[in-house]
Amino acid sequence: MAEPDFRGLEITVVGLGLIGGSFAKAIRKLSPKNLWAVDIDKKVLELAKSTGVIDEGYLSGEIPLRSSDLVVICVYPELTSKFIKDNMDNFRQGAVITDAAGIKTKVLNEVRMFLRNDLDFVGGHPLAGKEGSGFSKSSADIFLGANYLITPVVTNQEKSLILVEEMVKGIGCRQPVRMDPAKHDEIIALTSQLPHIIAAALMNCSQSDDTGLFIGGSFKDATRVAQINVELWSKLLMENRENTLTQIELFLENIGKIKQMLQEEDNASLEEYLRSAGKAKARLTDND
Repeated sequence: MAEPDFRGLEITVVGLGLIGGSFAKAIRKLSPKNLWAVDIDKKVLELAKSTGVIDEGYLSGEIPLRSSDLVVICVYPELTSKFIKDNMDNFRQGAVITDAAGIKTKVLNEVRMFLRNDLDFVGGHPLAGKEGSGFSKSSADIFLGANYLITPVVTNQEKSLILVEEMVKGIGCRQPVRMDPAKHDEIIALTSQLPHIIAAALMNCSQSDDTGLFIGGSFKDATRVAQINVELWSKLLMENRENTLTQIELFLENIGKIKQMLQEEDNASLEEYLRSAGKAKARLTDND
C-alpha cells in the first residue's frame, strides 16, 4: 500500500494546548494542503495563524471538519468523545479521526456508540510532553524520538491505521506500537501515572522552605514531572483509577519491603533488592 502524501491532505487539530500546539507545529512540516485548528481561545488561534502554524483557526468545528481528511483531537479525554459526538454531522465522509488522550478504553467505547459507519476513529497516545501547559509551551521537537501507542479496535480499517502511523513517524516519533486499549490503560498506570503520583508525593514530603539548598540530580530527576497540568492529570488518574490503584498497591508493597529491611537492619537483603532493581533498569535500557 502506498504511503499517504500529506501534501494532498487537509488536516484539523482540535485543541491548541501543549500537545495540540505541538502537533500543529510538527504537522506543518509535513506540508499538508491545509492545516486548520479548532480551539475555544480566539487569541491562541490568532497567534497560531499569525506565526504560520495554521492556515486558519475556528472556534467551532463546523467549517473545517467538512473538508478535513484527518482530524487530530488533543483535548481532555471526556471532551474528546463529546467533541466527536457534537460534531457527528460535520465530519467529512470517510474522515479519519485520532486522539492523544492518555487513557483509551473509556474514550474508545464511548465513541464507538455513536460513530458514523463511514468514519474511522483510531486511538492514539504520544508518550511526549514537558513541564508546563498551553500553546506557548508547545514545540514540534517534543515528538522527536518519542514512543507512540496506537490502540486499534476491530472496526478500524488498515488504511486508517497506516495513515495515523505515517503521520506519527512524519512528526518525528519512533515506529508506533499497536496494542490493545485495555492493556494500554493497564501499562500506562505504571509507566506514566504512577511516576507522576510519586513526583507529587515527593514534593509534598518536603517540610522545609530551604529544601532547594540540598537538591541534587536524583531529586530533580524524580520530581521533574511534578509541575504538571493539574486539571488534566487529576482527570487521567480518576478515569484510570482502578489500574492506578493497583500500581499504587504494588508500589506500597515494595516500599514496605525496603522499610522492613531497614527496621531489621538486614543489609544483605537490602543490597540484593537494590541490585535486582539495577539489573531490571539495565534490561529496560538495553531494550530502549
